Amino acid sequence: MPTQPTTTPNQPGHRQRPGDVPPTHPRRPRGALNNLDLFWQRVTAGMELTELWSQFKRDAQSGYKFYQRDFDLQDVAGQPKGKAFIQRVKAFMWAVLEKLTPARRVLLLIGVVLLILPSGGVQFHKATHDVQIVTPNFQFWGGVALFLVLILEIADRVVMKRDLEIARDIQSWLLPSTPPLVPGLTIAFATRPANTVAGDYYDAFPRLAATPDEPTLLLAVADVAGKSIPAALLMATFQASLKTLSTTGCTLEQLVSGMNNYACCNSQGGLRFTTAFIGEYQPGSRLLQYTNAGHNNPVLRRGSGAIERLDAGGLPLGIQQNVAYASGEVTLVSGDWLIIFTDGLVEAVNGAGEEYGEQRMIAVLTANAALAPDLLLDRMIFDVNTFVGPTPQHDDITCMLIKVA
Repeated sequence: MPTQPTTTPNQPGHRQRPGDVPPTHPRRPRGALNNLDLFWQRVTAGMELTELWSQFKRDAQSGYKFYQRDFDLQDVAGQPKGKAFIQRVKAFMWAVLEKLTPARRVLLLIGVVLLILPSGGVQFHKATHDVQIVTPNFQFWGGVALFLVLILEIADRVVMKRDLEIARDIQSWLLPSTPPLVPGLTIAFATRPANTVAGDYYDAFPRLAATPDEPTLLLAVADVAGKSIPAALLMATFQASLKTLSTTGCTLEQLVSGMNNYACCNSQGGLRFTTAFIGEYQPGSRLLQYTNAGHNNPVLRRGSGAIERLDAGGLPLGIQQNVAYASGEVTLVSGDWLIIFTDGLVEAVNGAGEEYGEQRMIAVLTANAALAPDLLLDRMIFDVNTFVGPTPQHDDITCMLIKVA
């Protein structure tokens, strides 16, 4: 008789017969795995581990620099390493404590003390299902105290973040979203704040009141000393004074002098000064009259490749009242490029402490002079990002590119 081939229940071709034990397959808790994956994706916002580590390093560096401003490392210079380390830790802890309210300082100290006390114990009775604390669990209550400090600080941060987002929206209303259409010129601009709000300002708008027969174009790029909310508030006053004075029939020198007198009233004795470049362009003659009030010299790259810097002007606005400002003039021709920028662009620093510098900026312009201004500006910002790498941005970056057709 032919022998019946034998197969095991796990082999292909096996038929289930009476008496066979159905094969068992290991089951994966798909629901739990999916929930865990969703939880992790929500916590990490979909970021990879390398991205999370880079973000943590940036946050740690910026956080340390924030607290470091409140203690002087020169006090530990020349001391033994061990003693210097202890002094740094003490200074750092005091810098952290002083950022909290007195009540939260006490709560934080209680939590830290409880964490370092000997551990307590917990006993569970199976028969009665009772939990009995054998000795006080100081670590548990220390963790609770630290958690309370954490949620209180998070609440403050959320409120502040919401207010900053509102301020950012308001600030965006003060800046043009699209460049104006000007015969013979193509304009592009971009800004990137170091924080939620910035102290940089840029604008390009027609000045109708000055010459009604042939409206001129007013160009402005400014940088308020400092960052974040104080600089953003002064930037708003700069915008208001520029818009107001530009509607009068004053000359460019008178306009800048008037803005300087107004800035002196709000600069805290010159501490909150503003550097600015303000130019007035006449489309018919292609003449650009400008005043540079202590700002980074804009770079004019001629079609021939020659480089000129627009430096005529005077002191930054808000330092000295009733000071005279000079003006300069250049005639733009076809093929010229004009770059007006703030110091955050050329002073962007990489991990080695090197600055991006004007030469790299000009090299990017020279290599991409055939591009449209918006594309070239994207290329320039990309080059800055590549140079800086993961190093935190320390200053606002603003750039205006103008190409002469």
